[in-house]
Amino acid sequence: MISGSAIARVAAREADRFRAVNPRAFTHQAAATGWFQSVPFHWMKDWPSPVPVVAASANDATLTSIDGQTYDDFCLGDTASLFGHSPPALAVALARQAGEGLSYMLPTGRGAALSERLAAMFGLPQWQVTTTASEANRAIIRWCRGISGRRKILTFNGAYHGAVDDAFVDLTGGTPAMRASLIGQVHDLRDTTTVIEFNDEEALAAALRGGDIACVLAEPVMTNVGMVRDAPGFLQTLRKLCDATGTLLVFDETHTISSGYGGHGVTHGPTPDLMVVGKSIGGGVPCAVYGFSAGVAGRMAALNASRPSGHSGIGTTLSANALAITAMDAMLTDVITPAAYDHMRRGAARLVAGLEAEIDNAGLDWHVTQAGARAEFLTCPNPPRNGGEAKAAMHPELEAAIHLFLANRGILLAPFHNMMLVSPVTSDDQIDRLVGAFADCTRALKE
Repeated sequence: MISGSAIARVAAREADRFRAVNPRAFTHQAAATGWFQSVPFHWMKDWPSPVPVVAASANDATLTSIDGQTYDDFCLGDTASLFGHSPPALAVALARQAGEGLSYMLPTGRGAALSERLAAMFGLPQWQVTTTASEANRAIIRWCRGISGRRKILTFNGAYHGAVDDAFVDLTGGTPAMRASLIGQVHDLRDTTTVIEFNDEEALAAALRGGDIACVLAEPVMTNVGMVRDAPGFLQTLRKLCDATGTLLVFDETHTISSGYGGHGVTHGPTPDLMVVGKSIGGGVPCAVYGFSAGVAGRMAALNASRPSGHSGIGTTLSANALAITAMDAMLTDVITPAAYDHMRRGAARLVAGLEAEIDNAGLDWHVTQAGARAEFLTCPNPPRNGGEAKAAMHPELEAAIHLFLANRGILLAPFHNMMLVSPVTSDDQIDRLVGAFADCTRALKE
């Protein structure tokens, strides 16, 4: 058990240490008054440091700040740079495309080959391109409602699928409630969104039995409320229940692409009807894709043929722009490969083993969860079975102190929870430095 006084002591000491070695970050913060809260987007304030680290450059799995601090980067842009910062093949391709034009609102020559690569990698034959995973999830919800004639979707308590209002419904004391953090929401989302706990087969069967759910939108492993693994057989039951009730199954694999080549569905099964991949698919260039089965494609085509021409509510002018197509083509051709995943999984296994050993050495009742190249330590004794348990197990003050301690020793974790990503260019030395700094942190917290 870590005491509250120990957490406060370490947090205060580490904040002072951060101030001493990052003067330019504070100068930058003071000068950036034209940005709301002095950052170009508000969640950049979510880092536990007194002000955000200000990036100067990044390469492979190393980030350098304007204060000259270098960091072993295990955040990797919250998955956007899962395969490393600025892979050479991507940098060359983007430079070439910059000289040829960036956005035409027309297909490009590279697009046909890219669609085949997507189909081969992810096992679904038809694809569309959006600018973000949020946009892709929003499009899929519209398509599923449109082709099924059903109004409702089902999500899991604690899930996050980007800036998609429909998914901002949680359980509070077992009762559906709109997420309090959602700004400016005026419509009651509970009329069209059903929410249950992950891994609850009985609740899932009861919810789908009514025949009014257009789709289940799920991460096959929950990654936005800590990490919650699928219970043995749960995803297979989910697939069977969707088939039995005519409900479309959607996997949002924006994060679980870490599980293996082709994502969690390809690596472990089952195959969804539709899937979303964002962020890393373009190496950090804003783009995402959604894929779907031939059967779904036929229903989508019929719906398109039956509706009036004009605005569909799906897509933007920048969807499938030339830069995005080129970025994804380069990534899938030269960067996102089975060999890359071999390195990532081996490195993640080294990281998990090291963290587990240090947790044991410190006598802490914590644990580590893994999904391929993604790992996360949770400061609770048992792996949560669902979002409700995961939220109850979180210790924000303790986690913030750990993150700041690690940052002051050149280790970046994602600021939202204790996620760590191993890229194809993450070295064993970087992994060992993280494990060593983690051990130092646990000792400091127990002093």
